[in-house]
Order: sequence, then structure tokens, then C-alpha cells
Amino acid sequence: MVQHTARTTPHPKHSAWATGGTAFAGVLMLVSGVLGVLNGIAGIAANDVYARVGNYVYGFSLTAWGWVHVVIGALVAVTGWGVLQGRDWARAVGVGLAAVYMVEYFMFLPYAPVWSFIAIAIGAFAIWSLVTAGRVEQPPGPSRGNRGTL
Repeated sequence: MVQHTARTTPHPKHSAWATGGTAFAGVLMLVSGVLGVLNGIAGIAANDVYARVGNYVYGFSLTAWGWVHVVIGALVAVTGWGVLQGRDWARAVGVGLAAVYMVEYFMFLPYAPVWSFIAIAIGAFAIWSLVTAGRVEQPPGPSRGNRGTL
């Protein structure tokens, strides 16, 4: 008795969107990470780069914010490079880092509101793209379960 296993092939339209979206997410992560590192270096080097905020719940010193941006930016950039290389670990890590990136920029909102909104949108797109890229859809047709032949 020979058994055939079901093979699923992605619909061409869906796979093109998923592949393109994943590549775009990798580029966005790489560029955003590098910008985050540069942003952080600017915050560390000069304490007057960002506007000082009064009593803000998530208020840190600008030097501390600079280090947060450098560390998270470097991790996001390396992960974005991994996504562009097609590494499986990078997709999984990218989802987590994009979530951390979004939280970071939510907390940084009073210091740079326009860029923070853009960064949160970039993080949301990256998460969506990295999560949907692995979805494989079966084309319509009869069920293709295990079948035995005599």
C-alpha cells in the first residue's frame, strides 16, 4: 500500500504578496534599526537633541533613551538583515522585536511624536508581514488527505 501525503502549494497571488511583504519588512527593519542606532547616538552625544518633557510617566534621561535606542535599533537591524537572508529564526525574533520596538516608541512619543507614530506603523506592518508570510493556502478542489492505492 502506497500512501500519498498532501502537498500544499501557495496560491501565486498570495505568495507574491507574502514574499514581497516579507522583503519589504526586512528592509524596513534594517533601515529603522540603523536609524534607531543613529537616533540613540545623537541622544547619548548631546542631551539637547530632543525636547525635554516635564513630568512624564515614562520619563527617562535622554542619555538612557539614547542607549535604549542604540540597543533595540541594533537588534532590529540585525534581525532585519536575517529576514532579508530568509532565516527562519529572524522571522520569529522579528515579530517579538517589532512588538518591543512599538512599545519603545509609544513610550518615546512625547519626545518625537511624528517619528514615533511612523515607527509604530512600521512595527505593525513588520509584524503583519512576518506572521502572514508563513501561511500556506491550499488551492480549491477536492480534499487531498492520505489516500492508499492497492
